[in-house]
Amino acid sequence: MSLKTLAEALPDYAKDIRLNVGSLLSDQTLGDQRKYGLLLSCAHGTGYKPVVAAAEAECEGKLTPEAANAARAAAAVMAMNNVYYRFVHLASNPEYGTLPAKLRMNVIGNPGIDKADFELFSLAVSAMNGCGMCIDSHEKVLKQHGVASDAIQAGARVAAVIKALATIHATL
Repeated sequence: MSLKTLAEALPDYAKDIRLNVGSLLSDQTLGDQRKYGLLLSCAHGTGYKPVVAAAEAECEGKLTPEAANAARAAAAVMAMNNVYYRFVHLASNPEYGTLPAKLRMNVIGNPGIDKADFELFSLAVSAMNGCGMCIDSHEKVLKQHGVASDAIQAGARVAAVIKALATIHATL
């Protein structure tokens, strides 16, 4: 099943989500690696198996094995980091920000693909998970790599639409 097929199964009250999924799939502004990497990382970031399966099918043959694994890795490491760093950010005791995280996150330093693409995948999943500290960190690195604001916004838009697709589909 493709993302489009999954979106077509949404009820009429979610017509906007259905249309937004179609827009994401037809968008050509990001290039295939970023577009499909974002779709895959955000799908994995939802943790909702039907959306993950649809995104995997959608991305088959459109991403290199390295890019697909990096997208999955971004979702995996952000599932951990977004919880931890959101805690650090939200805790009223500033001491937690001075302590070492003691979490393995080697993939951030060596994702196997272009660093900017991996950071964009990580930012999108962080946006989905609501970690402002992580969003700021990834956005800073993206800007250092010359990534334009509209590409960063596109990553957040993919996150929003895929999250909505998973949330609504889970209620059906």
